[in-house]
Amino acid sequence: MQTAIVLYDKFTALDAIGPYEVLSRLPGASVTFVAAEPGPVKTDNGMLTILVEHSLEQLPAPDVLLVPGGPGEVVPRAGGAVLEWLRQADRTSTWTTSVCTGSLILAAAGLLDGKRATSHWLALEELGRLGAEPVSERVVFDGKLVTGAGVSAGIDMALALAARIAGDTVAQAIQLGIEYDPQPPFNAGSPRTAPVEVVELLRSRSRFEAEQEALATP
Repeated sequence: MQTAIVLYDKFTALDAIGPYEVLSRLPGASVTFVAAEPGPVKTDNGMLTILVEHSLEQLPAPDVLLVPGGPGEVVPRAGGAVLEWLRQADRTSTWTTSVCTGSLILAAAGLLDGKRATSHWLALEELGRLGAEPVSERVVFDGKLVTGAGVSAGIDMALALAARIAGDTVAQAIQLGIEYDPQPPFNAGSPRTAPVEVVELLRSRSRFEAEQEALATP
């Protein structure tokens, strides 16, 4: 089973690496990072660089395609090689998936029109504007389309997908192997449970970052 994880500059590391750790442990799995052009791709904080060895053209028909999110999603979402490849690859894929704001890219490609899908909670309204039916859930299946909520939800999405592909026992063995046993120190992982001041802090930061991005764009 061939899985292609699409990378682009300023993607969020865990969006891609979390699912990679799960899906690469499936029996017979082959997981490849791809990008519009081979070469180094930087994460959103610029502190990690992944060397992508394969272009999109080299994997035209993966069984599973996965699009991570991150602030850099605005570039592939605007049009070009990534959207074209997604439309083509989705025609033959068994599963088309995303994590966090990667769903915005899928939506921009027209793959989520009228489909139930999720994203980072701060991006759900935008997801709706792009034609999807936004759902505030951790993992959402709609046919072969599978979307995960923000960042860490990519691990949950990949485990749920692993269960569909190889069965619950294999998926649980993978979960045990990576010792995915979340016990967070705070109950602040959702806007429904986080303190109001924490939610507003994150909203403010998000607005500030969006404004700075707009100012930096020629």
